[in-house]
Amino acid sequence: MSTAAGLRRPGAGVPARALPWLLALGGAVGLLAATALLVEKVRVLQDPGHVPSCSIDPVLSCGTVMGTWQAEVFGIPNPVLGVVGFSVVTTVGVALLAGARFPRWFHLGLWAGTLFGAGFVHWLIFQSLYRIGALCPYCTVVWAVTVPVFWYTTLHALEAGHLPAPGVLRRAADVMVRYHSTLLCLWALALAAAVTQAFWTYWTTLV
Repeated sequence: MSTAAGLRRPGAGVPARALPWLLALGGAVGLLAATALLVEKVRVLQDPGHVPSCSIDPVLSCGTVMGTWQAEVFGIPNPVLGVVGFSVVTTVGVALLAGARFPRWFHLGLWAGTLFGAGFVHWLIFQSLYRIGALCPYCTVVWAVTVPVFWYTTLHALEAGHLPAPGVLRRAADVMVRYHSTLLCLWALALAAAVTQAFWTYWTTLV
């Protein structure tokens, strides 16, 4: 039995149907957030006294995050990576909605790109919560769309057989496909719990 055939169970096919819309819409939202953040970064570079529109208080503060080395890990502002990456994601989503079909190597490249994005985002989440001690509102929007984009790109790659899933991995992949929305919600809840825990003292002052 092929990997793809092994994943064709009740509920299978949902990731494939959802992926084009998720890439197009999620990519567009991420692109807007990354662009807004890049505009604020440019304004700060032009005027060090500029207060970004997303700097709301000591915790929700883009300005605080922008001033750290984590904001330019690869020698350029992180929003530049976001603008480039989400432009590609949006374009691929629109192309799929228009009926485009891509070869296996393309889907593997897309998956690898979203894997890098998800890994980088989770590293930034850790840095924001436990090292910088501040949240960038625009960044949280990027986080919110990167996770489902990666998740459904992965599920589609498994379901379509682009990613090999032999033996026990095939069974795990089958569970992931069947319970895709539940697992994604648990993932989101785990991240929300981490944010709540990291800034619990601050949140309690708002009640």
